Amino acid sequence: MNSWLGLLLPALMKRPLRIGVLGAGHLGRIHVQQLRELPEFEIVGVYDPRAEKAAKVQSEFGVPLLGSIPELIAASDVIDVVTPTLAHHECAIQALDAGKHVFIEKPIAHTLEEARQLVDRTRSTGRKVQVGHVERFNPAFLAAQGVLHAPMFIETHRLSTFDPRGTDVSVVLDLMIHDLDIILHVVGVPVAEVHASGVPVVSDTPDIANARIAFSNGCVANLTASRISLKKMRKSRFFQKDAYIAVDMLKKETEIMRMRTVETPDPFAVTMDLGPGKGHREISFEKPEIPATNAIREELRSFAAAIHADRQPEVPASDGLAALELAHRVLEAMQIRTA
Repeated sequence: MNSWLGLLLPALMKRPLRIGVLGAGHLGRIHVQQLRELPEFEIVGVYDPRAEKAAKVQSEFGVPLLGSIPELIAASDVIDVVTPTLAHHECAIQALDAGKHVFIEKPIAHTLEEARQLVDRTRSTGRKVQVGHVERFNPAFLAAQGVLHAPMFIETHRLSTFDPRGTDVSVVLDLMIHDLDIILHVVGVPVAEVHASGVPVVSDTPDIANARIAFSNGCVANLTASRISLKKMRKSRFFQKDAYIAVDMLKKETEIMRMRTVETPDPFAVTMDLGPGKGHREISFEKPEIPATNAIREELRSFAAAIHADRQPEVPASDGLAALELAHRVLEAMQIRTA
């Protein structure tokens, strides 16, 4: 009997996870679309108090509609929280208290206190929580990750055209938080100092912002975010000893320039003469082939893998809290009152 159980357990553990989607708005629709294509999940239903949005998702994808949050939670192994940020905390807490794993869109919560409660509840329940900082799964960033070693200067530009959706929060929480998460992940040491400025142009909160963030190891990151630009841009540049890495997260392109000191230059290589007796720097250029992957699909797939393997998710709740804490430091540096 035990031998049969040993054979069956791996298959049982890897059965599709029953997932319920909370929220049928723009991003909720995208999540449903991607989840339907992932064998790791079985969508048991969608709930949104806005009946017309829920009905539209049901009509488009043929997914069941459930009548309440408790009903959706009871039917699921995993809850996908794709609600407005104001509801993140309440929905995630309900799911965690019911013993469910939770995927929660960024930012992790509306306030720092709510985010800290979510981190504490994650630890006390032992459930898995992953935060939707989707740029961690951008194939251009993944292509660069292996060559990013202690960058000392980082520059990011995240520009978007105006869209009324999302203007209930500042551009820092709407757009810049993506890059705040990336630089925290790459640099990996405490933040020492934050300087920032922002201007509300068309809404009541900053629509364009710049932040200069200094880390304890001397690294400096200069971040710009705008939601009132004429064109879209999502570029990051990383400067480190002997290398420069440019990542275009919108076009899914990565460029790597490396330098090494040589005594005798290759006549066919690009070189820099360092002066008498100092040798030459040989410069090489690489443009890795970027696979055509969908970052939202990959982050959801990775969450399923973390649950099955009983390991920490790629973007745990603690990382979501860290990004939100830094975002609030940026807002405070702008003298924007935060909760």
